[in-house]
Parts: sequence; C-alpha cells; structure tokens
Amino acid sequence: MNSMSVENPLDLRDLAPRERHPLVFSTFRRLASSQALELVNDHDPSPLREQLAVLWPGRFSWDVLENGPLSWSVRITKLATAPGQSGCCGSCGGA
Repeated sequence: MNSMSVENPLDLRDLAPRERHPLVFSTFRRLASSQALELVNDHDPSPLREQLAVLWPGRFSWDVLENGPLSWSVRITKLATAPGQSGCCGSCGGA
C-alpha cells in the first residue's frame, strides 16, 4: 500500500479549526485507491469520520492509531470501488 502517513502525517493541531476539514477533504480527493493519509489532531476526530462517511460512503477505512487524551491520530485509507460500482449511495441520482 502506498501511504502518505509514513512520510507526511497531516498535523492539524496548528491550523485554525475552520481550515482543518477542508484540508482533509482536498487531501483525500487527491489520494489514489489504496493510498492513505495519517492525521494528527488535538481532539477526537470522530465528527470528521461522520462527514467523510456522508461524502464518500464505503470509500475509506478509518484506523485509530492514538486515542488521546493529548493527541489523536488516525489513518484514513482510500478504498477502491468494486467493479461496476461508482461508489455512490444512489441518493443523489448519481450526480
């Protein structure tokens, strides 16, 4: 697996809160299937996981590497879609 996590963890702790999720989303979009990014944060990133699940249902795995209390770290891996599937949940009509 190619992984951004080994060389470039995405440390969100020094960013303004409003900049964090957009940065994660843009980084995730650039990943190829099977690539991963590692996030380091100053709080539990579970709300981010919920947002990713809405935007990319079934397209990522979430592995907790560190679970506080001072630092949280997760690895998010982009999953390939199954052959013949777009990765879309169908609720948007495929748009």
